[in-house]
Amino acid sequence: MTQNLSIPLSDLQPGDQGEVDQVKAQGQIRQRLLEMGFIRGVRLRVEKLAPLGDPMELVIKGYHLSLRRDESACILVHKVV
Repeated sequence: MTQNLSIPLSDLQPGDQGEVDQVKAQGQIRQRLLEMGFIRGVRLRVEKLAPLGDPMELVIKGYHLSLRRDESACILVHKVV
């Protein structure tokens, strides 16, 4: 049996897909991320990165979203194929 290890969302590259395991942010940032749809079990795809790698564009729940790398580092995901 393979175990899916959680990694920060910020480690994913364009084309990678992941499933949210946990949001480790606190306070208002956590609330905002949860309101945007980053809840356990939701699948997402990294669409592209800005030229310097910040922000990253994601597709989550059928919509495109740009997220700063420091915010995405607070979201733990595991890769899915």
